[in-house]
Amino acid sequence: MNIRKVETNKKQYLTLLLLADEQENMVDRYLERGTMYVLEDNGVKAECVVTDEGDGVLELKNIAVEPEFQGRGYGKALVDFLIQTYGGQYHVLQVGTGDSPLTVPFYEACGFQRHHLVKNFFTNHYDHPIYESGVQLVDMLYLQRKL
Repeated sequence: MNIRKVETNKKQYLTLLLLADEQENMVDRYLERGTMYVLEDNGVKAECVVTDEGDGVLELKNIAVEPEFQGRGYGKALVDFLIQTYGGQYHVLQVGTGDSPLTVPFYEACGFQRHHLVKNFFTNHYDHPIYESGVQLVDMLYLQRKL
């Protein structure tokens, strides 16, 4: 397994990016200013994008694992890589996500704790309803962990 930084042509991973953030113009808001990594294990299996949000906060804007390889530790390996890479440079790693039984337990297992909500984020910023596990996402839940 190898994790490498992607310096150019980040959109070549658009299919993976859209697994985590299904509207391309929302991905475009952070992709170029963010730092992207891909995890390779006999091919690309996962990706993540982080951004500097100021005041010692690093935000995990996008993380996705190819569907057929989910549940094998690739997502956690990326989070652990971020913790090792950015510990000492930032105080907090945060992530914003829908309050979903698919995603929140993953982040909590990685040491994140619920921090705050942004009301109506998904309904105000996406051009169509977003559903996970049959539930419409409305509010953005932010979780944080210390680095």
